[in-house]
Amino acid sequence: MNSIFKFTIVALVLVSFVSCQKNSRPNYDFMPNMYESVGYETYQESDAFANGVEAQLPVDGTVPRGYKPFDIDGTNEGYLLAKETLKSPLDSTQVDYERGKELYAIYCGICHGNKGAGQGQLVKNEKILGIPSYADAGRAITAGSIYHTIYYGKNTMGSYANQLNEEERWQVVAYVLKLKADLE
Repeated sequence: MNSIFKFTIVALVLVSFVSCQKNSRPNYDFMPNMYESVGYETYQESDAFANGVEAQLPVDGTVPRGYKPFDIDGTNEGYLLAKETLKSPLDSTQVDYERGKELYAIYCGICHGNKGAGQGQLVKNEKILGIPSYADAGRAITAGSIYHTIYYGKNTMGSYANQLNEEERWQVVAYVLKLKADLE
C-alpha cells in the first residue's frame, strides 16, 4: 500500500509539471535589449555632431574603399580620347569569356541581342529603336570606346558603372570585342 501511495504522489507531481507547460507562451527574456534594440532616427537632432544631424557628408577629397576614379571625362572629347588611348588592363589569361557572356546577357543582351546584332528583346518588341549591330562598317568600336560607354552611357543607353565593377566591365568589353569579331 505504501508503494502505491508513493507511486500516485510521484505520478501526480509529474502530471502537474507537464500540464503546466504551455508552448504557446514565450519563455522569459533575461536580456531583452539584445533582442529588441532601440531604433534611432537617421536624421534626428543630436549634440554629438557639429551641425546637429547624424547623417554626415564625407570629408572633401576622400575616396570610398575599392573605388578607382576614371580619369577620362564623360564628354564626346573624352569618348574620342578613350577610343584612341584606353586599353584593357586584362591580359589574355585573365579574360573569361564565359563570365563576360553571363554579364553581357544580364545587362546588355536585352537591347543589343545575345549575338550583338542589335536585335535584343526590347528592339523586337519595338520598345526602343535604333540599336546598331557591332558589325556595322561605320562603327569602329575599340576596347576604350566600349569601356567609356559602359562607364558613362551614350545616347539613350545609361551608365552601368554602378552595376558592374571595373573588372566586370573589362570582361564585358572583351566579350563585346569577341562578338564583334564573330559578326565580321
